[in-house]
This record gives sequence, C-alpha cells and structure tokens, in this order.
Amino acid sequence: MKTFLLASLSLAISATAADKIKVLIVDGQNNHQWKMTTPVLKQILEEPGIFSVDVATSPEKGKGIESFQPKFSDYAVVVSNYNGEPWSAATKQAFEKYVSGGGGFVSVHAADNSFPEWPAYNEMIGLGGWGGRSEKSGPYLRLRDGKWTFDTTPGRGGSHGKQHEFALNNRAPEHPIMKGLPAAFMHRQDELYNSLRGPAKDVTVLASAMSPKDMGGSGEEEPLIMVIPFGKGRVVHDALGHGAEAVHCVAFAVTLQRATEWAATGKVAQKVPATFPDDKKSIERP
Repeated sequence: MKTFLLASLSLAISATAADKIKVLIVDGQNNHQWKMTTPVLKQILEEPGIFSVDVATSPEKGKGIESFQPKFSDYAVVVSNYNGEPWSAATKQAFEKYVSGGGGFVSVHAADNSFPEWPAYNEMIGLGGWGGRSEKSGPYLRLRDGKWTFDTTPGRGGSHGKQHEFALNNRAPEHPIMKGLPAAFMHRQDELYNSLRGPAKDVTVLASAMSPKDMGGSGEEEPLIMVIPFGKGRVVHDALGHGAEAVHCVAFAVTLQRATEWAATGKVAQKVPATFPDDKKSIERP
C-alpha cells in the first residue's frame, strides 16, 4: 500500500509539473544588469505556480554566438532579457518559425534595443530603440485625441530621461492582461523609454505613461506595454524593467506574470492581488 501511495504521489507531482506553462528566459548579453534581473524575472514567474521556467544564456560577446541555438519549440513562451550580438541565421530562422507558428514572446526592457537590422524581429516588437534606429525604421506612436497615430517626423529612435517613479495609464481595460487593473497605477523608479519607433503593425497599447520634459523626457504619452500579433503568435512588448527598483515592483511583477500567461495561452486566469498599487503610491515586492 505504501509503495502504491508513493507511486501515486509521484505521478500526481509529475502531472502537476507537466501541466505548467513552460517558459524560456533568454539572456547572456545586455547593456543592462542581466545577471541581477534574470533571477528576479525567474522568481516573479515562478511565484504564481503556473509556470515552469528555464534560462538559456548566450556566450559572451565575441565568444561564439553562432553556438547559441535554444530549442524554442520546447516552450510555450520565450521571455527575452537579451540585448547583444545578432543571433546566427539558423537561430533567427528558428525563432521566426516558432513565433509565427503560435509561440508566445515577451520582450522585456532593453530587449527592444536588439536586432535593429532584423525585419521580422522589429515587426514582432512593433517599436524599438537605439541601435541606429531612425525614421527609416518606422514611425513613432503618438496619442492624439484619444487615438494612437503614426508620427513620421524625422529623428532618433529611443531615448529616456532621468529615472523616476511614474503612473502607468491603463489603455485597454478589457484586454485579458489589463482586465481588473486600475485606470492608473504607480510604477517604481525606472527608465521611462520614449521616442521608440518601428514598423508598428497592429500594435495595441495596453499601458502608457507621460514622459515629462522636466525629467528629460519627450513631453509625450509614451507606449510602454503593447501587444502585437505575429503570424499565429502573440507578442508582448514590455518596455519596463531597467534595474533593481523597477523589477522589485508589484506593478511590474503582476503585469509580467499576466503578460507571460497571455502570450502563452491567449488567456489570463490569474487574479489581481489585493496588494496591487493605485495611482498614489508604488509598492515594493516583498
């Protein structure tokens, strides 16, 4: 009887593990502190108990990026904390096939700086920054009379002012990722990216924030969490998450958890925690 119970328990545990959403975080090169932020991203995603998270770390710059060939197809969703050398043609092709075939993809913060010369990647993220991006990369997205419109004004792609706390505005309250979240909520100190530009095909802005000129910003409402279809795949572009203050934020963690579930499944079953911030004060994760 004892052997039977142990075997049953083992099968139950295995089944539970098998039912979890498989997530792959990619990192290894970044102009940000990925060695600090990746473990936090992993911890955030493991907290709800619905994800199983692995990490694929690339070689250091100049030390054989062509050997970096994660098996994307083993996972329901890929979360990128990568900003570095271009991947090999084979890895790019595998990633395009993965996302267009229905795989989920979540781009975190400086991952939107990556691969300025890779057309498919720029379609996936909708908007990007730095890496020589300019009006040739595509338009800015500007909020005019309540609608997001293309602005083809010449200029750089990507900038940010001084790090500070800011309010995120919920622009799609009926989207599964944003449903149940307040109309506005505070985010801890972070780089507020502005003037991102790119193909901007079929971008739905979920959350945005005013980039104040007195902090070195654009003076515009800037899109910061977006969703973009790519073939059969679901992409979430999350421009938040620069450093320790930002990733140790309840608003960041909850939106990342919900974004990752949606990118993988098209649904969000997670409940909004009672600790989620309002528009008055940000909340640090325990």
